[in-house]
Amino acid sequence: MSDQYISEITSDDKLWAALGYIFSPIVPIILLLMEDKKQRRFIKYHAVQSIAAFVVIFILATITMGCGSILVLIMFYWAYKAYQGEYFEIPVITNFIKNQGWA
Repeated sequence: MSDQYISEITSDDKLWAALGYIFSPIVPIILLLMEDKKQRRFIKYHAVQSIAAFVVIFILATITMGCGSILVLIMFYWAYKAYQGEYFEIPVITNFIKNQGWA
């Protein structure tokens, strides 16, 4: 396989990206381990972003002793946006993963 990302977004890509937010961090990790899915730019972008968002939400929920766990509901909104085929930015998280070269 080539190292170039495939840029066309298919319905399969949209579904996997949405499932990555709903079942984070298990599904995104699996997607990043699958060679054919990892080559899809849309899937990789959302998989890395959903893992980072999950880590941040988990830390916030731990610090606030569970009160921050309501933020998990926003993952469903992000899953919906991913299923619509959108590349969206989560304010601090997206900039961090782009600067690291992960997405």
